[in-house]
Amino acid sequence: LTVLNAGRRYLKVQDLAGKVFVTSGLGGMSGAQAKAAVIAGCVGIIAEVDEAALLKRHKQGWLMEISNNLDHCIARLRDARKNKIALSLGYHGNVVDLWERLVYELDTTGELLVDLGSDQTSCHNPFSGGYYPVQLSFEDAKQLLSASPGKFRTLVQESLRRQVAAINRLADKGMFFWDYGNAFLLEAQRAGADVEKRGANKTEFRYPSYVQHIMG
Repeated sequence: LTVLNAGRRYLKVQDLAGKVFVTSGLGGMSGAQAKAAVIAGCVGIIAEVDEAALLKRHKQGWLMEISNNLDHCIARLRDARKNKIALSLGYHGNVVDLWERLVYELDTTGELLVDLGSDQTSCHNPFSGGYYPVQLSFEDAKQLLSASPGKFRTLVQESLRRQVAAINRLADKGMFFWDYGNAFLLEAQRAGADVEKRGANKTEFRYPSYVQHIMG
């Protein structure tokens, strides 16, 4: 319902065939995103750093494909988008790399390859394993979290700033991004990312929340 209503409200369409939804997280509550994309009929690309979560969703049948190669992900995205095929593709990697690759595609080809975007990393708990920084592999990040929580925190906030910079670039070209109630925008703001709404008070963000703006 969230994905369908986002399409209705922001894309002004009832049919999401050929539309692309990019997000992250295939763990607890976020695992439903892959299934939702296919039910809604769109192309869902979901990044996840933990291979165990990807394999679990694939085994369940909620996730159709898994790839750790961004070239392959972009090729599959383009094909499914062109042919209006419903697809849930799990990218085994960091969502920041995925967002930045989409910016690269925009800059080099002029194509905006994503229509809808969100995030379901556990940003209510970003410094204890809820969000993994793009600068390190999953295993290295877990080791750093244990050995040096302060350094881990610094990398997480740097990663959040990079993620928002990429999202902003794509949103400026027409992608519609929303907050999934996971404190992503709040933690991005605390990290110094550009998420504040122009001309509004500091408690308002440039992107909507799914609760008030989509489900409401």
